[in-house]
Amino acid sequence: MLEKGKKLKKNKMNSSSAFVRYSWFVLFWVFLVIAAGGIVRMTQSGMGCPDWPRCFGMWIPPTDVSQLPADFEKYLSKQDIDHSFNVYHTWIEYINRLLGAILGIFIFIYFVWSVIKYRASDKRIPLLIGGLVLLTGFQGWMGKLVVDANLSVVKITMHMLIALLIAAIPLYIIRRIRYERVMVPAYLKQTAWVLIGAVLVQIILGTQVREEVDIISKNLSYQQRDLWIGALSVPFYIHRSFSWLILIISGYLWFKSKDFTELRLSMNFIIISTMVAMLAGITMNYLDMPAIAQPIHLVVGGMLFMGAIFFRLRLK
Repeated sequence: MLEKGKKLKKNKMNSSSAFVRYSWFVLFWVFLVIAAGGIVRMTQSGMGCPDWPRCFGMWIPPTDVSQLPADFEKYLSKQDIDHSFNVYHTWIEYINRLLGAILGIFIFIYFVWSVIKYRASDKRIPLLIGGLVLLTGFQGWMGKLVVDANLSVVKITMHMLIALLIAAIPLYIIRRIRYERVMVPAYLKQTAWVLIGAVLVQIILGTQVREEVDIISKNLSYQQRDLWIGALSVPFYIHRSFSWLILIISGYLWFKSKDFTELRLSMNFIIISTMVAMLAGITMNYLDMPAIAQPIHLVVGGMLFMGAIFFRLRLK
């Protein structure tokens, strides 16, 4: 009887470990979609598919101009780049959408699994993942609005913030299932909130800078990158300086939490993410905004925000 009980407990632990691993997988896929969105932006491929959910009225987009539908002009007229068919832009945007659709499938599986596994033992988990399903659907609808509005800046910003909220849910579930919270002094919890707020402000400032970059780059026909930084206004300089404040807060948290070994990995992640995001920003500032630095800056900034959220979730 005792042996049977041990076996059941072991099976339960293995099942929980599998669910946690799948949670990490979902989180990874969320950031893969965010990275794909950054590449879309890097390559100015946002209107490569000028309609939604199809692409040039087709479920699988064309690979050659000869495959365009007879009424293709009505789609090209929506573009603001060159109003011509560019297979490179079209397929970058299409792959971005495809990754988002696959993420939706993975999240639906996540929800079904959570209902089967946790509906009796921890109802909060299936409820949260049910909310995640709704958020993912809303995110897809926001994607349609972005296309309909020809990449409206406000809608793009909302798109990014919702993506971060989607990422936060599996992160919370991972903490809830796998990690015990660590008792720390109140000032550490308060400082963690300050870091979260500072990174969120930095992300919002970044969207304002991105809006200006969009306008400047469009006016220069997406050429002459060496002129983009010099044409930016005050929000850029605030955004650039604010990164040092985040580094100081992160360094303070790292120093004050060094005696809590359970938190060391989280704090190392935050410090490294902060420095990599700053390095990508410095690269854009001094090397004429190389395209590859943009998605790196975007993704690592999101990872920093998630790292700060996870750190706070570990504290009590």
